[in-house]
Amino acid sequence: MLISLLLVLSGLFGWAAPSVSAGPAPAGARLLTAPLPDTLSRVGPDSLVQAQCPGYTRLRVGRVLFVGNKVTKEVVLRAELDFTEGDTLSAATLARQLERNRRRLFNLQLFHQVLVKAVCRDGELTVLYSFQERWYIFPVPIFSLADRNFRSWLDRADRWQRVDYGLHLVRRNFRGRNEQLLGNLQLGFNRKYELFYEAPGYGRRRRIGFGAGYSYYRSHALDYATSADRLRNLRQDADFPIERQYATVGLRWRRTVQLLAALDASYHREQVSDSVLYYNPRYFLNGPRREYLEFNLTTTLNRRNTFAYPLSGQYAQLQVGYRSFLDGRTPGSLSVRGRYARYLALGGPFYYAVGATAQLRVARALAYPDNRALGYDLLVRGYDAYVVDGRRLALLQQGLSLRLLDLGRVRLNGVPSSRFNNIPLAFYLNTFADVGYVGQRTVPAANQLPNRLLASAGVGLHLVTYYDWVFTLEYARTREQQGGVFFRTQFPI
Repeated sequence: MLISLLLVLSGLFGWAAPSVSAGPAPAGARLLTAPLPDTLSRVGPDSLVQAQCPGYTRLRVGRVLFVGNKVTKEVVLRAELDFTEGDTLSAATLARQLERNRRRLFNLQLFHQVLVKAVCRDGELTVLYSFQERWYIFPVPIFSLADRNFRSWLDRADRWQRVDYGLHLVRRNFRGRNEQLLGNLQLGFNRKYELFYEAPGYGRRRRIGFGAGYSYYRSHALDYATSADRLRNLRQDADFPIERQYATVGLRWRRTVQLLAALDASYHREQVSDSVLYYNPRYFLNGPRREYLEFNLTTTLNRRNTFAYPLSGQYAQLQVGYRSFLDGRTPGSLSVRGRYARYLALGGPFYYAVGATAQLRVARALAYPDNRALGYDLLVRGYDAYVVDGRRLALLQQGLSLRLLDLGRVRLNGVPSSRFNNIPLAFYLNTFADVGYVGQRTVPAANQLPNRLLASAGVGLHLVTYYDWVFTLEYARTREQQGGVFFRTQFPI
């Protein structure tokens, strides 16, 4: 019965080809008739190439040209292609192969649009990829809630004092090589100072990359325990109950943008105030501070049609991490998390998605902040007000989406820059259902959600727009007959 409900209820998201009448455009705007760059379509034979080179079953690649990449270096683009000059390609599968490579380039998430064209003469191909680059420098003012989600923030009596402000600066495509610089200067309730550098690959083949960063954080409040499946919070207006800092370095290996691996090593130093230990003496297991080394290996296979809002394809990721504490008393811990998701175009405006996540932690003992499961970065929708602690978790999410409206690209005539004046807009209606379970051997009597099947279902409206922004408004109802409306800024599956 539950599986039947899951198959019927659930929501997914996506870019899609225009098929619904969009109605009048907003004042000061006009609609472009071109489809979105990641539109799903069945790729047929390239009739132009067949007409230019009739009778050829194999075609030689003479030249590969790139146009519009004013910032992005050509070596970054060539590293994503599975062919180069001198290769011989099958005429029967040419269009499919060119489209597959176009999607790889688009999923670098450096461009608003990627187009491909092939011309053939005497069995020799000239392939042209053209790009519309994005804007790569984003100084974004920080004004955020100092809680896990909007519902949790709304429940606080001092909610308006629990805000953060500052500046978040991102420089994407640094040096035109798809490198990224990220800095955070955050003041207010939570203080954060961060600087990170990420290079997915160096050299002609772009196989080996590097990452490094430093983070310093402290806050006037700390969630020190879980009671009645809700976080217990300690606030100290004149003091900081938590201070954390870490430095990290890592290696990256990439076959293409679809197949990646990362190996990271980091040093962490964390300290809590004496007041935290008064309420939870075992917060860190042994005293008010701890230091540890952490090693993480992450492998990712990402074959979705578009990374921002997938409609077809598959995604798999495996993460293995180990923490070694430097005090000689705290036992080390091993964590393993795996995730797999499948996206299907069902025909017409309908799309289906299913995603499963499992996690296991192994240790003789775990500190309170290391024992988190659902309610943080993973969630059974509808349980936003709750958290579930435990070593083992399983989560299944399913969604069925209907493309309501696809306006293609709306051009704002008053905005001169092509990086901002073409706004893709797509709306999806979806139903969803989630099932989750957290296993924990010892559970405080006040907590009811560990070792219990959690389930919810609901309906949502998704808006997909440019720069990979996704906004969702959902109504969810849990098996405990609790319901609510939730706003999110990421796609759920």
